Amino acid sequence: MSINRARAWYMEYLYIIIGTGLMALSINSVFDPCGLVTGGFSGIAIVVKEWTKNFIDGGIPLWITNVGLNIPLFLIGIKMKGLSFVKKAVFGEFFLSAWLAVQPVWNLAGEDLLLASVYGGIIQGIGIGLVFLGRGTTGGSDMMAALIQKHIRHYSISQIMQFLDGAIVLLGIYAFGIHRALYAIIAVYLVAKISDGIIEGMKFSKAAYIVTDHPEEISQMIMEDIGRGVTGVSAKGMYSQREKLMLFCVVNKKEIVVLKEKVSEIDPKAFVIVADAREVYGEGFIEKI
Repeated sequence: MSINRARAWYMEYLYIIIGTGLMALSINSVFDPCGLVTGGFSGIAIVVKEWTKNFIDGGIPLWITNVGLNIPLFLIGIKMKGLSFVKKAVFGEFFLSAWLAVQPVWNLAGEDLLLASVYGGIIQGIGIGLVFLGRGTTGGSDMMAALIQKHIRHYSISQIMQFLDGAIVLLGIYAFGIHRALYAIIAVYLVAKISDGIIEGMKFSKAAYIVTDHPEEISQMIMEDIGRGVTGVSAKGMYSQREKLMLFCVVNKKEIVVLKEKVSEIDPKAFVIVADAREVYGEGFIEKI
């Protein structure tokens, strides 16, 4: 195994450990004290804890319910798709349950439901994003959705997950009332947005496509004034039937303002398309490891 591959292996498991720790923090110290059910097996664990408070002092601990729900799911997963399918999920689930068991409860948001939904969503979103960056999972509704999808192929995994998590949020309404469930929806939205941002990359750049009659002047300006590389792409205007050279370049968010101004100065009739670009690897952007 090369040094780079060994480092990647090490970092993947480190991401999962840190990510599950943040997930546990949001569940233990934000969502559970405020009664916010955001879906997943952790949401079921919060509901079970609330329902069993009358029979057990403090209710059934979150980590016990989490483990109890995942063990049969892992066994089914091994039988249906093999050990490799659940290998990292078992690792993630072990650490999530361990964090839930040993982490102290701080009740970070107090009784402020808006604060709980915002900060809990951010913390859990970062945690889930790190787990996914480590190419892992913690079992739960995403693994259940993958197993169910094997039998109902006309639905996607994401659609099945939405249904499962929606059903769990409905359980939360029954246990804690609709008022808290509405705040939980804010948290669900933030978890999705933050985790997507972590997975897709938080360093945004701008990609510019420039159709102009002055490609040489504009490309010279981009290379000399802005200090960025530019690529010429052969193109043909279907209305004019003229062959053109379309310019393509990637710049940061500050440079795109300068680029548009200078292109307009050189060719007021230039056609400029600006698009978001994430995780741009190469000189001047994110260096390859």
